[in-house]
Amino acid sequence: MIIRSAEAAELPRLQELERAAGELFRPLGMDAVADDEPPTLAELERYRAAGHAWVAADASGRVLAYLVGETVDGAFHIEQVTVHPDTARRGVGRALIAHAADHAHRKGLAGLTLTTFTEVPWNAPYYERLGFRRLTGAALTPGLRRIRAAEAEHGLDRWPRVCMRRDG
Repeated sequence: MIIRSAEAAELPRLQELERAAGELFRPLGMDAVADDEPPTLAELERYRAAGHAWVAADASGRVLAYLVGETVDGAFHIEQVTVHPDTARRGVGRALIAHAADHAHRKGLAGLTLTTFTEVPWNAPYYERLGFRRLTGAALTPGLRRIRAAEAEHGLDRWPRVCMRRDG
């Protein structure tokens, strides 16, 4: 597996990955999440142009997973990390997160943040195993509060969500 910057021509593939991974939410009664549209090509291009879009590809170059994010309040905020279901449970997501952590360290950022569902096994419980901790109250930075407000506006608060952080 190779982790590298996403190429512009690969952005439609990232949308395909998002749709495939979204199907995993359907058996949990989260059809609205499964049916949600992936990030637009313009949104993905914004991350790519900023140098904040990475893919995990197999030896043939086929993209299996991706991660996009941006700096929020002195940390690198993982906006999305998605692994194709056929590639799940092989350390691909963990490798992308490690790559994002290395990026954050090189840029002098304090660590990683993300928002996620609390009760989905491959969300908050998974991130806790990777060293993330749940943030509440005063630990929420202004940027994280804005992100959570936008998620609530989008309807994601129908299911419990949390902000998480991993230092260093």
